[in-house]
Amino acid sequence: METVIAFTAVAVGLLIGLGALGTAIGFGLLGGRFLEGAARQPELAPMLQVKMFIVAGLLDAVPMIGVGIALFFTFANPFLAQLG
Repeated sequence: METVIAFTAVAVGLLIGLGALGTAIGFGLLGGRFLEGAARQPELAPMLQVKMFIVAGLLDAVPMIGVGIALFFTFANPFLAQLG
């Protein structure tokens, strides 16, 4: 039983950490591409900015979903229920 709890803690840490890392990399790439596009065609910058914010909002949902799944595994662990 302690092994399941320990592995769950490791999985929760990886889930939150890797989700945040992936989102940070995604935001960096998104911002860099936006700046490249705005520098190349300044007249399209407002349209690109709106699209960038929409994609940033969708990209920000990834770690929130990860935190929700991590909280589920922390407080309502289905693997502990199988042990009895």
